[in-house]
Amino acid sequence: MKKTNMQWGVIATATVAMVGALASPQALAKSKTKAPASEAYAAPSTNSRVDALEAQLQAMQAELSSLRASQNRPSTESAKVQELDEWSKSITAKQAKLENKDNMVFFRGGFSHANDNRGGWAAQPGGTLYAGGGTGASGDPLVGGTVDKDAWYFGAGFDFSLNDNLFGLWNNTEVLAELMFDYKEFSDNSYSVVTAQSVTSNQFTLAASPKIKFLKGSSFRPWLIPVGFELNVISPPSGAVTVLNPGMQFGLGADYKIWKDLYVGADARYHYSADNIDGVDTDGVTAGGYLGIGF
Repeated sequence: MKKTNMQWGVIATATVAMVGALASPQALAKSKTKAPASEAYAAPSTNSRVDALEAQLQAMQAELSSLRASQNRPSTESAKVQELDEWSKSITAKQAKLENKDNMVFFRGGFSHANDNRGGWAAQPGGTLYAGGGTGASGDPLVGGTVDKDAWYFGAGFDFSLNDNLFGLWNNTEVLAELMFDYKEFSDNSYSVVTAQSVTSNQFTLAASPKIKFLKGSSFRPWLIPVGFELNVISPPSGAVTVLNPGMQFGLGADYKIWKDLYVGADARYHYSADNIDGVDTDGVTAGGYLGIGF
């Protein structure tokens, strides 16, 4: 505002000076017609005033040019304002990122169904391996690993956000790395042909998978696992006393944000291994729900 007032002042002064300069020749002409010849010596004085006014006009034009240049140049204050504005935007972006937490820890549980009955771990007292049948030392039937296909499971896992737009291919589509483990327990109405005692058939699974999660920023987030790696640990062991069986898992599901960083969800997964583990097949499906907490 001060610069604008100064400019108007300079322009007003320049205007008055120009009017004076234009009026001076007319006054000079009148003085020449009316004044006697003896007063002709006043002309040099009038020319001097015109020259002075001309010099003032040039000085005013130079000042105007300087003012225009100073307005075009970014001042120190404007640079500070721009810096503060950028800092405010960065703080706002960080706050939004903290409010929309992308990582999650979840606790899951549900139902599991195996493709085949577990078998291949039957052994006769004394260590002789066989397919099954017979009785143990106590007279109990040696079932030889015939276990129900159905089981229940519980477990937990973590989701770690890697990317927000499917590596530039799809906006609002998040890529996460999932690390998960679960425990499955089958029917315990089976007997060890080694000890002739009732045993609990169970399985531990550790899995690491890429997860693609859609609709980032929405409360409802469907997702899928195209393929993931898993390692299965079985108990009792197989007939060859093998306990580890690697495989793959495929999954899909969705979660819903119910309050702040609290989520509920459901998922279904298919577990597949290229071969059985010395007669024990770990293929099957799991389906259930989970409770997630964002962090």
